[in-house]
Amino acid sequence: MEPHFDQELFKQALADGNIVWRQHALGKMIVRDISRAEVLDVLEYGELIQSYAYDKPFPSALFLGFSESRPIHVVASFDESQQQVFVITVYEPDLTIFEPDFKTKRN
Repeated sequence: MEPHFDQELFKQALADGNIVWRQHALGKMIVRDISRAEVLDVLEYGELIQSYAYDKPFPSALFLGFSESRPIHVVASFDESQQQVFVITVYEPDLTIFEPDFKTKRN
């Protein structure tokens, strides 16, 4: 079967609380003053702006959301067989790398 990032199953796993917070993400969240609640809001209500279906060990995706006016990117992977979401990294997109829409990478 072709790898894919199933957003519907992903959202259900989130709703069920099946989330694994990777140590890297937690460390970056502390340094960048981004809370778990903000990350969960991005994953729940934000926009999936890039899917990485062939990532290993599980397909992953990049989400964009906003905490008030602050843009936040969250990279999460999803183990469909175990219905688990893995929060990989969290950051505020840099305008030297992204266009002002925070979705498009600059050339």
